[in-house]
Amino acid sequence: MNLFEKEALIKQKEVELESASPEDILKYAVETFPNITFACSFGAEDVVLVDMLQKISPKTDIFYLNTDFHFTETYETRDRLEQHYNMKFVEVKPEITPEEQAAQHGPELWKSDPNACCNIRKVTPLTQILSKYEAWITGIRRDQAPTRANAKKIEYDTKFGLVKFNPIAHWTSDDVWNYIRANNVIYNPLHDNNYPSIGCEYCTRQVMPGEDPRAGRWAGNEKTECGLHK
Repeated sequence: MNLFEKEALIKQKEVELESASPEDILKYAVETFPNITFACSFGAEDVVLVDMLQKISPKTDIFYLNTDFHFTETYETRDRLEQHYNMKFVEVKPEITPEEQAAQHGPELWKSDPNACCNIRKVTPLTQILSKYEAWITGIRRDQAPTRANAKKIEYDTKFGLVKFNPIAHWTSDDVWNYIRANNVIYNPLHDNNYPSIGCEYCTRQVMPGEDPRAGRWAGNEKTECGLHK
């Protein structure tokens, strides 16, 4: 399917998929684009989609960006999910180790230049893995941040050059947690300790009552996104 055909398909399906359930969107996505992948961060939204995909299309690739800087609880959540579903996540790593990064860019790059750190450990590896696929699935929601407010259920990702599905874009946090509880989905225990949004350990702090749910990401910086979503 060429770019013109993909754009025409997106325009045709945009309205229809807006009212479709996440499960129906996933079914359509994997049937229409067999060469598709899901990017999992092991946050609450993403473990919901892992559960749905395992029920709908268990052979669909699910990858994660192993920045080497994740919380121990995040790696443990990965291991528990793999064991529970009897599957293996595709590990995507940066081209350089943390030690090489420190030698090339100085210690604690996440403090001195968080955008550069994210580019090295997230954006570049993501670009490389997505180049192998025709479409991808994400767990972003519109109410997470102003930068995500206009996310469509299906859209063309101009940044990475492939079709993008956001099956739970319209969901609220309550919708996510209702699904987790109803389906006994394994989730990151940090969510129970005031971490509504979980990224790398060095750039994520607890969020206190009354704060924006993403206030714990890159606290003290104007940065609000790691660069994975345009």
